[in-house]
Amino acid sequence: MSLPSYFISDLHLDRSRPAITDLFLRFLGTAAEECEALYILGDLFEAWIGDDAVGPEEPVIAGLAAFSARRPLYFLHGNRDFLIGERFAALTGAQLLPDPCVHRLYGRDVLLMHGDLLCTDDHEYQALRVQLRDPRWQQAFLARSIEERIAFARDAREKSSARNSRTEEYLMDVNQGTVERTLREHGVDRLIHGHTHRPAVHEFTLDGAVAQRIVLGDWYEQGSLLVYGPEGFELRQLPLP
Repeated sequence: MSLPSYFISDLHLDRSRPAITDLFLRFLGTAAEECEALYILGDLFEAWIGDDAVGPEEPVIAGLAAFSARRPLYFLHGNRDFLIGERFAALTGAQLLPDPCVHRLYGRDVLLMHGDLLCTDDHEYQALRVQLRDPRWQQAFLARSIEERIAFARDAREKSSARNSRTEEYLMDVNQGTVERTLREHGVDRLIHGHTHRPAVHEFTLDGAVAQRIVLGDWYEQGSLLVYGPEGFELRQLPLP
């Protein structure tokens, strides 16, 4: 019998939340026995200031490497860890995926995204996203010292939190028209994404047929997991011990 694939996103791992890191490391230790592959659809870390800031001995890096030695590991960038690069891939054994990308799962093409590209009502965020993904901006940022980058990331998190607290919720959710247009562009009728922290399965009609948008949950108060196999899929929670 085929094993399912696992999908997670929005762990936002950070030293200030060690219980979630411990939960993730325990999850990695058992997942290799239970799944065919693991897909991380962005925001694994609360902030990523460059591949040169971590080493192979870091527990999360070591845990990912141990997993990938046994099962395929895929990573798609989020809005917090978009600077993850080839050194991270080499250290962890992860295959970096473009956002968006179509992946073949159990005989069906499925669109994978982090999800922030779908939040097109938030014009301010989309403009910032373009700036942060500019290779020239990234090159200049990575040329700074690690201490300077840490300070920048801390300031960016504070500004992001303040902005989110005053931004209307609908702006931070996906735009349905954008979802439908994106599915049409890629010729699929099923989408898996994270980013919005609203785990659910949304069904809607697309060009006369049923389409699905599966949203992954965050890892703030618990873990969140999509189990996707040949017989179907299920969203699960992973409680803290």
